[in-house]
Amino acid sequence: MIGPQDVRAAAALIEGVAERTPVQRSRALSQLVGADVWLKCENLQRAGSFKIRGAYTRMVRLTEAEKAHGVVAASAGNHAQGVALAAGLLGLDAVIFMPVDAALPKVAATRGYGARVELVGTSVDEALVAARAHADRTGSVLIHPFDHPDVGAGQGTVALEVLEQVPDVGTIVVPVGGGGLAAGIAAALADRPDVRVVGVQAARAASYPVSLAAGRPVPATELRTMADGIAVGMPGAVPFEVLARHQVPVRTVSEEDLSRALLLVAERAKLVVEPSGAAAVAAVMADPTGIADDGRPVVCVLSGGNVDPIVLLRVIRHGLASAGRYLQLHVVVEDTPGALAELLREVAAMGGNVMHVSHLRTGGDLGFSDVAIDLQIETKGPEHCGTVLTGLRAAGYRLSSS
Repeated sequence: MIGPQDVRAAAALIEGVAERTPVQRSRALSQLVGADVWLKCENLQRAGSFKIRGAYTRMVRLTEAEKAHGVVAASAGNHAQGVALAAGLLGLDAVIFMPVDAALPKVAATRGYGARVELVGTSVDEALVAARAHADRTGSVLIHPFDHPDVGAGQGTVALEVLEQVPDVGTIVVPVGGGGLAAGIAAALADRPDVRVVGVQAARAASYPVSLAAGRPVPATELRTMADGIAVGMPGAVPFEVLARHQVPVRTVSEEDLSRALLLVAERAKLVVEPSGAAAVAAVMADPTGIADDGRPVVCVLSGGNVDPIVLLRVIRHGLASAGRYLQLHVVVEDTPGALAELLREVAAMGGNVMHVSHLRTGGDLGFSDVAIDLQIETKGPEHCGTVLTGLRAAGYRLSSS
């Protein structure tokens, strides 16, 4: 339903509208994979994600009669901003339905581009039901986030840029929600069988692996992930057909994988991405086997950078803990003057930085004269965590860790 010629036509339409985003080599990921790994920075795209590509392609092709009725969309944030920006550029009225818990910066940005935002439901799927109902009532055109050939063709323009920027690319790793981006990239590469596409979903919102195995779209069994940008309950019919036809494999990553990837991109690449935008990097970090068996370059698409600062703070903390940079200790000591000070001196002597301290004087594991001390310690990594634990146990402390 989408071919290379469709993607090339979309590229002509969005020229001067979508940015040609840069690629950046990741030394850390390259060492891990054993081949050059490049980051395609769609987090630096207009409106913060690749979505403007598909939204504009779809909307610029509407008839004048359709444009007169305006457009409606449903999104957790990135598609919302892409549609709102495209509508503003084309002079169209836009109404966007977003889940009630959508990130506040995404809601504010969507409104800032001139769209009217309605908060409905707890997921993109529920917001999409409301958007369809609005389209039926008003005659406005539904701009689906992924289930339309024009949208997929527009998203596929990412691949055309990658082919120019990394001509010898062997694998492109792509975050997958409804599948529009991965399908567009796979379609763009239909006449390049030497370039492989690998999709990535959050394990807690993974509809594609089971769907591809079943040969038909199957709903996800859960939608509980920090990666709200790819938390889609059901594959789209259009992208599913493309991914199935091109036999695109879809890997899954854990929440810990996502947070570690986001932390690596922030620390090593100096780039801000949202959890869904880090999914491709998460897949490479979690299991680099089979990514670049032929030694050719790998491109990870950083699909979006629209992240709530509060969520970013939580994810970074989670990533630090997952990477062994935080150590949680439960230590039982005798409740005597100076006991806490002595414990803190021991930790400091081993280079641990105490971030938080709390006391507990009652509990099933405490004797009459005992006190439990919970510590959160910043460390230099897993090896340093082991050093702190070994040192405290050698000093006679009763402790447990997490």
